[in-house]
Amino acid sequence: MSDPFAFERQRMVEQLELGAHEPLIRSQAVLRAMREVPRHAFVPPDLAPLAYSDQALPIGRGQTISQPYIVALSLSLAKVRPGARVLEVGTGCGYEAAVLASITDQAYSIEIVEELAARARRTLEALGYRVHLRTGDGYLGWPEAAPFDAIIVSAAAPAIPQPLVDQLAAGGMLVIPLGQDIQELSVFEKTSRGLARREAYPVRFVPMTGRIQESGAGEAPAP
Repeated sequence: MSDPFAFERQRMVEQLELGAHEPLIRSQAVLRAMREVPRHAFVPPDLAPLAYSDQALPIGRGQTISQPYIVALSLSLAKVRPGARVLEVGTGCGYEAAVLASITDQAYSIEIVEELAARARRTLEALGYRVHLRTGDGYLGWPEAAPFDAIIVSAAAPAIPQPLVDQLAAGGMLVIPLGQDIQELSVFEKTSRGLARREAYPVRFVPMTGRIQESGAGEAPAP
């Protein structure tokens, strides 16, 4: 069956490669995966014509699918590669999880909103993407599957959840939007001395919900 969105998807990836944003997306594994994953299948049907535009789109329950550039940037900064064990916090509609599954066979994803998790599971299974998916509070991570080579958080947090730090492998990368009114997509590497901040970029994400919002929940301050 022909793909009516093939041209739009190819053009989306070309725009990522041409560098309409800074920094440039240089990960060929990420670009190749985004060239293949049908983003339009993860958004509401009436928004399918906008699926390959470089913007966030609503997916219900007050949540959004991130713009393609942010997905590409997050996965690139996390250094996602074939064979890596990667945890995504905030499955949403499942698009980023599908991109992850196109790169590595060890993709894990957690979604706190049961309705979104169920919908993402149906979509991922229908399209043949193998993702370990659970409904739960991403603050707690997925301890029995740890350690992870990379953890990508797809919602803004006021501080770094300590359980995610604990579940990150030595040398692993944590990509997380930090802040509330003013947010930064922050990149950390786990070293023998703890987390070392590498980079940060201004972003706008929906807030992380669940235990992270509780006062004194044991968050780690940003280094």
